[in-house]
Amino acid sequence: MRDSATRVPPAAGSLWTTETSKSKKQQYVRMSASSPSSPRTDSAASGAAAPGARRSAASSWRDPRLAVGIVIVAVSVLAGTKLFSSADESVSVWAARVDLSSGSPVHAGDLARREVNFPSAEVADRYLSADAAVPVDSMMLRAVGEGELLPRAALSEAGPTDTGPVTEVPLSVPADAVPESVGTGSVVDVWVTPEPAAGGRMDESLLIFEDVEVIAAPPLGNTLAPSGTRQIIIAVDEAQQADLGSALAVAARGTPVLTKQG
Repeated sequence: MRDSATRVPPAAGSLWTTETSKSKKQQYVRMSASSPSSPRTDSAASGAAAPGARRSAASSWRDPRLAVGIVIVAVSVLAGTKLFSSADESVSVWAARVDLSSGSPVHAGDLARREVNFPSAEVADRYLSADAAVPVDSMMLRAVGEGELLPRAALSEAGPTDTGPVTEVPLSVPADAVPESVGTGSVVDVWVTPEPAAGGRMDESLLIFEDVEVIAAPPLGNTLAPSGTRQIIIAVDEAQQADLGSALAVAARGTPVLTKQG
């Protein structure tokens, strides 16, 4: 026997409700898919896209290493400029090839050309330029040693008759009676001091030559003078030659002593 119960179809209201809910759900899904992102999502996206903060870099010209480099380059340039400029300042001057005594004539063969870097043009002008020939009939007004530069003041262009001849006088002087600064060209005074062994023949020191020029002063041991003495050669001018004999006689009674000013 068949069940007499029959299925009752769903009510019309229930079917509408179900279909309506389904339709709203689909509509909500479509609206959700097409709606813009939520504020939270936008904020995250904005944060990811925004550039990060950057620290301002220090200016490169303030770097101490740059300043040190500039100083080194500047010093190098200045040193190179000074080196090349000093090389261009060399001046040709005459130097004595041999010892030139006071009163002696000067010949071209007695001189040699030298290239010298002087500190200034004023100093260079004190010496005889080698760009010009040696003046004819020139003579030495004072002695100049071998290898020394020839000062203009030591040369006379007027000839030997203006100053008169000089007499070279050798003196044997104890080594401790000659100042260390005395050399060729020095101007000295010659005194004679009494010796105890002389028997009182001199009461005081006597000046025998005044303002005479030393034309030769070999170092101790390079002469034929007795041990412990130096041979000094002086130039006695014409004004003092008249008393040369008496001066040598006085020198024989005592010990010569040289004094030098300056």
